[in-house]
Amino acid sequence: EHDTLIVDEAHERSLNIDFLLGYLRLLRRKRPDLKIIITSATIDTVTFSEAFDDAPIIEVSGRMFPVEVRYWPLEELMQDRGDYDYIDAAVVSVDEILQESRQGDLLVFLPSERDIRETQERLEGRMLRGVEILPLFGRLTASEQQRVFAPGGNRRVVLATNIAETSLTIPRIRYVIDTGLARLSRYNPRTHTQRLPIEGISQSSARQREGRCGRVEDGICVRLYSEQDFLARPEYTQPEIQRANLAEVILRMIHLKLGEIEAFPFIDPPSKQAIAGGLPLLRELNALDEDRTLTR
Repeated sequence: EHDTLIVDEAHERSLNIDFLLGYLRLLRRKRPDLKIIITSATIDTVTFSEAFDDAPIIEVSGRMFPVEVRYWPLEELMQDRGDYDYIDAAVVSVDEILQESRQGDLLVFLPSERDIRETQERLEGRMLRGVEILPLFGRLTASEQQRVFAPGGNRRVVLATNIAETSLTIPRIRYVIDTGLARLSRYNPRTHTQRLPIEGISQSSARQREGRCGRVEDGICVRLYSEQDFLARPEYTQPEIQRANLAEVILRMIHLKLGEIEAFPFIDPPSKQAIAGGLPLLRELNALDEDRTLTR
């Protein structure tokens, strides 16, 4: 029988992580001897500690090199350049950094695959000598993604979505350019529609992005927004459970025999309206019967 369980990367707050954390809270009632260690680079430590009966908080400093943060707001960076958007600003900031220094790879965070394609096209059109432009997003094949992890002799500019924020560590990155944007999935229970809007990221996400450089030597993180903008952002990203289609969540919980969603000890419970919207949808689809049991 196991005596210790470690949950890593807890800040991602995906549905699976929140299910796991809620299940561990239930499990502790049966197994008070079980040691649970929850680790994360950026996490709301107070909320997590309270959820696990005021568990002790241990801070461990990561072995990282110092990172200099520069704020290059779009309007300052692009002054006298006419109409512009974050793609224009990303291209200009790559140019600036390539001219400023002759070594160190760049990682540019962009919100969507389409933005990456456009930025890649524009940078390749500049015929930059000795510089390789590499896209990185979830839909690339494994072999295409693998190119990012095998640096050659050329200097590299990696154009990535927030897949590179937590899930992957890309070697040799010295510069990060952060547009401060990401695509976040949001479900509207009133209209039963799923959207993927581009939104400003939270402070914790920005710090995660900043931490992608400074792993091998001193790093520089350029934020394409102002410090005031950064400080006005929410500290943590809203958990997926509060943005998801709860019909899917309820279905999975019944299948995993996790009990009633209303009573499940989520760290951040979904709203009553979202729960109320999920159940009728499952009945309409004939997925649940009147006793909330899965149909054949």
